[in-house]
Amino acid sequence: MGNIKLRLKIYLIIFFAVIVFGTIGMMTIEKKSLIDSIYFVIVTMATVGYGDIHPVTNFGKILAIFIIVTGVGTFLGVIANFTEILLEKRVMESRMEKLNMIIGVFYSEVGLELLSRFARYDPNFEAIRSSLIITGTWKDKEFIAASKDSVKHDFGVDVSQVDFLELKGFLTIKRDFLLRLLENPVLMEHQSFTDLLRAVFHLTEELAYRDFFEEVPKTDANHLAGDIKRSYHLMVAEWIIYMKYLKNNYPFLFSLAVRVNPFNKETSVVVTV
Repeated sequence: MGNIKLRLKIYLIIFFAVIVFGTIGMMTIEKKSLIDSIYFVIVTMATVGYGDIHPVTNFGKILAIFIIVTGVGTFLGVIANFTEILLEKRVMESRMEKLNMIIGVFYSEVGLELLSRFARYDPNFEAIRSSLIITGTWKDKEFIAASKDSVKHDFGVDVSQVDFLELKGFLTIKRDFLLRLLENPVLMEHQSFTDLLRAVFHLTEELAYRDFFEEVPKTDANHLAGDIKRSYHLMVAEWIIYMKYLKNNYPFLFSLAVRVNPFNKETSVVVTV
């Protein structure tokens, strides 16, 4: 996309330069008015060529040849690159739709449960809870504020609150699911979500290699807490973005997502209003 936009900019610069140069040339050489000169240059570059205005001097004809040689190709280049950008944008939107479907499946199958667990491990979670109680009245500014609050939050983990064996059991069951997500080529379009999956899968691997958690050394417990913190932080940030996407594009999915918000103690899937 970047290369296409660069080419389009170059073509546009040349395009407008030819228009300006051709217009000035027609006014100077052929003594045409400003409107007639612009008209001649445009119809020539567009290959329309009505023939109602044409050069009568030799220098005017040379100018017309220059406009045809440089202008027509430039005009077609502008149209071609602009069309390519539109097609590329449509393809990108289609990929993002597929990606957001994958993100939704991740939170439904794994993410919401993990967020609920991680929030219980977080000794300072109450400081950020209110920022994550998303409602149907939220606008873009509320989502932006929630993202800013999540950046400021520490997402610390109190290892005494972590049941490593239970967490291992949950993630082990979901291991194949996470692996299939990581293998999906669509993820290459979304670096932050890919980083999130890698962090969660790494935590899964760390726990899977440990058979016992009764007497985990403090150093090892802190290491695992760091892995939880990394996943926790990335998941909250991505969850806010995903909720905003649902709010703006799929109100019915957003309604359910609000009712199963893992951070809302009073949440209920049952519709009461």
